[in-house]
Amino acid sequence: MKVDIQPDVREIAARLGADVPYALKALAGQLADDPDMGRPSEVPGVLTVTVDGGMFDDCPDLSVGYIREPDRIEIRFLEAHVPSGASTDVPDQEHGLDQGGNQVGDLAAAAVTVREIAAAWGRITRWLKDHAPVSYAALRAGAGPAAIAALEEDLGIRIPVELHSLWLLTAGDEGGNGWGCLPGNRALMTLDAVAATYRLKMEAQADEDLSNADRPQEEQVTVWEASRIPVVALGPTDSTSGLYLDAGSGYLGRWSRYNEDSGEVRDTLVTYLEEAADMLEAPALATGDKPGLIEGALVWLSSIDPAQEQRWRPWTG
Repeated sequence: MKVDIQPDVREIAARLGADVPYALKALAGQLADDPDMGRPSEVPGVLTVTVDGGMFDDCPDLSVGYIREPDRIEIRFLEAHVPSGASTDVPDQEHGLDQGGNQVGDLAAAAVTVREIAAAWGRITRWLKDHAPVSYAALRAGAGPAAIAALEEDLGIRIPVELHSLWLLTAGDEGGNGWGCLPGNRALMTLDAVAATYRLKMEAQADEDLSNADRPQEEQVTVWEASRIPVVALGPTDSTSGLYLDAGSGYLGRWSRYNEDSGEVRDTLVTYLEEAADMLEAPALATGDKPGLIEGALVWLSSIDPAQEQRWRPWTG
């Protein structure tokens, strides 16, 4: 059984301790012989296994998440394992930095974000699988690390950990009977659509920059920032507008083909997905939109075609 370890997991391993990469390699060998040694996690399809750090000189106890496919295993998550009830406080003087001078706290925060994204998306996909199979079937499989790395090189910016984690779980939404599964019937964009939209927006800003050269500072126009990554489109086949994730601020914002100033959305990708999951699981409490069904597909009320309203059935839980 082939075992692959994602590059970002290797990077985290190198920062957690000198012997962590070796411990991870040893675990990979065990998984190759016993692919089912892990236990199911809260995220569908993800197995977790712990590593006793006491077996190595410079290695904390580890929690490792992996996905098993028919002919390979992919290790996707790694974090220092904190036993239940143990203190999570880390003295700054002793553990604030790792041996390379990197903030261990940043790694811990990244690990939390990975788990939050996986948990929120898992809630959405479980609901779709149980209640909207047409929409569930329209979700693409997760992208491989190489595909995400290629997109990162194409865009010329580092993909934030939350978006990287989401794309590993799913690489886009083809649309269930034409409707995206996110509120407003929006759809998670494919990686190709992300790249194409990003190029168009950067070209639009380049055109503005030519005009900005002749404008006073206070009149210069910014229609796009290089740190913005398109994430969500208005619909599976409608790329006139959508949401972007700003890699700098971590917040979502609205983008449009027509470059009007739509403003920032004060949501992170985590809270956006969590709110969508909340509306599906507790529709009576939903305020931003209302979920419903049309022939096995999830359809949100706010953006339904009036001609389809008679076919729409509200989801009441």
